Amino acid sequence: MKKILFLFLFTQLAFSQQKFERDSVIQFQKKMNEHYGDSAKSPLKKKDLAVFKDLEFFPINENYFVQAKFIRTKKEKPFEMKTTTSRKPIYVKYGELHFKIDGIPCQLNVYQNVEFAKKPGYKNSLFLPFTDYTSGVESYGGGRYIDLEIQKGKNWTVDFNQAYNPYCAYNEVYSCPIVPKENDLKVEIKAGVKTFKK
Repeated sequence: MKKILFLFLFTQLAFSQQKFERDSVIQFQKKMNEHYGDSAKSPLKKKDLAVFKDLEFFPINENYFVQAKFIRTKKEKPFEMKTTTSRKPIYVKYGELHFKIDGIPCQLNVYQNVEFAKKPGYKNSLFLPFTDYTSGVESYGGGRYIDLEIQKGKNWTVDFNQAYNPYCAYNEVYSCPIVPKENDLKVEIKAGVKTFKK
């Protein structure tokens, strides 16, 4: 029986601030490596966990800490998000993020898991999946995720240095949301976790 992947959240350390903090990314990477190296929590297969040392990350780059204009989209209807299995969790589009990477205009939709948001402590949790020109080359072909918290105002910060792979990038027994087509960026995001080399 396939294991179910519910939204995997790492503590966000930088999004409440308006400036880039390298230490926050270093702490994020440290927590990621600790999690994946812990046999009680790791999604890695036993054979991969036995030789695991560290995940591979792109170099930390302040250019991928972006200031985005947030547009709250109202009256959005909940929908079934496709996953790598037959599971179809219910999400709703929460809003849009508009920003630039290397001068190129970009847009990403940010989503909220309807059931997950009902859990204590997670009502402000948002899900930002994306693919980009590194997908399938330097990063996982199925795309990557960023965990966000609802931010105040119309100017939000997004740190792509804290982008991570879904569990199914490491082990096919997990059920992972498939990145919606509208969240395919026409730029390279050379930040965050790279593809897992087995």
